[in-house]
Order: sequence, then C-alpha cells, then structure tokens
Amino acid sequence: MNKVRKAPWTKDDTAFSILALPTTIWYILFCYLPMFGIIIAFKDYRISGGFLQSILSSQWVGFQNFKFLFSNKDIWMILRNTLSYNAVMIAVGTCLTIGLAIVVNELHSKMAAKLYQTILFFPYFLSWVVVSTLVWGFLSYDMGMLNNVLDELGAPMHRWYMEPKFWPGFMVFMSQWKNVGNGMVIYLATIAALDKTVYEAAIIDGATKWQQISRITIPMMKTIIVLQFIMAIGRVFYSDFGLFYQVPRDSNSLYTTVSTLDVFVYKQLKSSTTGMAAAAAMFQSVTACVMTLAVNHIVKKIDDEVAMI
Repeated sequence: MNKVRKAPWTKDDTAFSILALPTTIWYILFCYLPMFGIIIAFKDYRISGGFLQSILSSQWVGFQNFKFLFSNKDIWMILRNTLSYNAVMIAVGTCLTIGLAIVVNELHSKMAAKLYQTILFFPYFLSWVVVSTLVWGFLSYDMGMLNNVLDELGAPMHRWYMEPKFWPGFMVFMSQWKNVGNGMVIYLATIAALDKTVYEAAIIDGATKWQQISRITIPMMKTIIVLQFIMAIGRVFYSDFGLFYQVPRDSNSLYTTVSTLDVFVYKQLKSSTTGMAAAAAMFQSVTACVMTLAVNHIVKKIDDEVAMI
C-alpha cells in the first residue's frame, strides 16, 4: 500500500508564517540585530561619528573592561545585593502567587473573585516613577503620611531615606505588591484548565478542601511552577531597574543596601564608561543563559517531563 506523501509546504504553513512574521521581524530588529553591539564590551568605546563608525573605529582592549568591572571596589557588594534580593523575591513570589491564585479560585462568588483579581493586578500597570512619587508621599520626613501618623501616636519619626535597615524588607514588599497580580493570573489560568472530574472523584472519596489543594491542584500545577522557577533563576543577575533606582530616589545613604547590577550598569553609562557597562550587560546575559541551562538540566535529571527542553 502506497503511503500518501505530505506536501512540503501547505496553505496552513503559509497562513501561520504570515501570522508569525510581525513577531519574527520584531525579534530580529530588537533582539538579534542589537547583539552586534556586544563587541563594545571588548573595545575602548569612543564616539567618533555615527554608532557603527564609533564601534569600528574604537580600539580593541580584549578583556580589560571585564577586568575593570570585577576590580571595582563595589562589584561584590552589588552582586551580593542582586543575588540576595532575587533569591528572596523568587521564594516569596512563588509561594505568594500560587497561594493567592488558589484562594481566589476557591471563592464561590465569581464577582468577588474578579474584583480581587483586578485589585491585585492593577499595581502591575503603574510605572515605577508614579509608584516612587506615592512612596515619597508616605515616607517623606516632613510631610510623609507615615511620619505624621507616628507623630500623632507619640512615636519617634524616621528619616526613612537615610535608614538602610528598613529597606531590604521594604523592597521585597514593593516588588510583590506590584508583580504578584501578574504572576497570579498565570497560575489562575493553569488552575482553570485542570480536569474538574478529578476533583469530583476526590469529593466522592471524601477528600477535604485542603487535601484537594495539596494532592490535586498543586501537583497538577507542577509543570508551570517549575517552568516559572527556571525562568526566574535564569534572571538572578538581573533586577527590576525601576524598583531599585526610582523608589529609593538614588539616596546615597541607601547605596550599599539597594544597589544592584542593573543600577550599576546605568550609572556607568551616565559616567561614559560604556565599555564596562557593556561588559556588565554581557556578564548578565551569559550568566542568565548558563543558569537557565544548568537549572533545566538538574530538573531534567529529577523529572524529565517538567523540564523546559
């Protein structure tokens, strides 16, 4: 019996290719073409005309920019801050988003569920510039709402922007306040797609609500949880620039507490050390790739079904 040969290219392929074309063009223009600029990390970049001419005419310095980067007196403090904040934010964020998604999903009133979902998701749309202004309204020493409340209660007022001890917890809180709604939506969509007949069978067998959550909901969400975790680990050398630069208002008193690698790169660009900034950005990209592949490899060894690749 002769097998029917599949056409090498079909109308469906054409239709899907046209749909994918805008995204492909976007990635080429904004993700792949800028990769050419990676050579700035290996050059003593000097502006001498147009961007391309400046790159080509700048002197090669090999790994001097990387040497200069890691010999900076503050680099290890900055890396420590970046990794520490990300570790805490990943742990807290994962637990919080999963917990809130389950709680919202278990609400009997769909109107209440939509209301809470909207309230939690709304901060995600706010710019950090706007948020920093709101935070200033709370923490300003003279006119801040928080100090006014403390003064009315007879408690001592604080110069919040000059007291580093309060800021690690505050930065984690602000990060979760702004981003938890977005993460929660992903898990809510996952829960909505779960097979409801499994819950019906569990109820018939006498499973409590907690047993349904711990033995059905969370295990069936394992794939998306691990996927989100791998992607988060891949960005442990990145930080939310708006949070760490705008909210502390670049206070010198908070420098050792809130400085991260992204803020460091931005400040290097402001001081015209473009080569070192490019070296730091390349370091972030390479470590992100390595961390993603390493964590995915470990996950694949433990459970091949939930690994990314």
